[in-house]
Amino acid sequence: MTRPSAARIVFAFLIVYVIWGSTYLAIRFAVESLPVLLYAAVRFVVAGAALYAAVVVRGMPRVTLAHWRDAAIVGALLLLLGNGLVSIAERTVPSGVAAVIVATVPLDVVLLQWLTMRRRPAASIFGAIVIGLAGVALLIGPAGFAGSERIDLFGSLLLVVASVAWAAGSLYSSRAAVPSTPILATAMQQLAGGALLLVAGAAMGELGALDASTFTPRSIVALLYLIVFGSLVAFTAYIWLLRNVPPAVVSTYAFVNPMVAVFLGWAIAGEEITARTIIASAIIVVAVAIITIAQARNALRDRRERDADGNRSTATAAK
Repeated sequence: MTRPSAARIVFAFLIVYVIWGSTYLAIRFAVESLPVLLYAAVRFVVAGAALYAAVVVRGMPRVTLAHWRDAAIVGALLLLLGNGLVSIAERTVPSGVAAVIVATVPLDVVLLQWLTMRRRPAASIFGAIVIGLAGVALLIGPAGFAGSERIDLFGSLLLVVASVAWAAGSLYSSRAAVPSTPILATAMQQLAGGALLLVAGAAMGELGALDASTFTPRSIVALLYLIVFGSLVAFTAYIWLLRNVPPAVVSTYAFVNPMVAVFLGWAIAGEEITARTIIASAIIVVAVAIITIAQARNALRDRRERDADGNRSTATAAK
């Protein structure tokens, strides 16, 4: 396989960093006038259908009921709870702050592994968790710090729940029954999650209150941006990077995206960047970086040990 050029790799990283970092601002613009859950349903159903169609054209792998069952579970955790709660929260919480809180997903993953799998984190990772949680507490804490007002507490708590749901969905997806093609698995999860968001939106009365005359051009453009760029273009670049760049390097998006989101929220939407936001964001990003790098090193070490064991087995069999 021909090694891709450095320019293509850099361009793919820019797509993932900037587009996924900008989705929080796009969500804020979308929920200004669109139904919070129904807009998300449209986003993921359309994007999922497009990805599904692309797989069908190339040749459809075998899909089982177990695949659809697990796609529905992952879709419920990542999209219904994760993205749905973020969409609700962003009606009252700045997009940059939302991105910073959601960036704690790697911390939540480690905590859930500890609670459910009894996988005790190393001292450095445990310290990073404490640091990250302190950053979240600072971000959503009482008013008055550095002259800043308090961020909406209910919206902030929704974001915390959303990050936990994303972590749970990520853990479940790592052992779920999935088709052989990653894009097909994502398409199924988006279709299932979109359908669940549609049901939730209808249950919340959004269908009955639907009034297209209230939709603003900015919200419609934001929805289209989320479908085309957030769910299709950036995801395709992410999958391409995973195939061509070490996963440890690709995972840097976890702590780059919130910084991009904070900057875009300030530059485009005029969101205030206070001393509280800067300090708390820095604390959280550092904690996420420590955990992400430590986990990447552990994964690399485990892979090397497996390769070494395999080489020893091969050598023994050859004797």
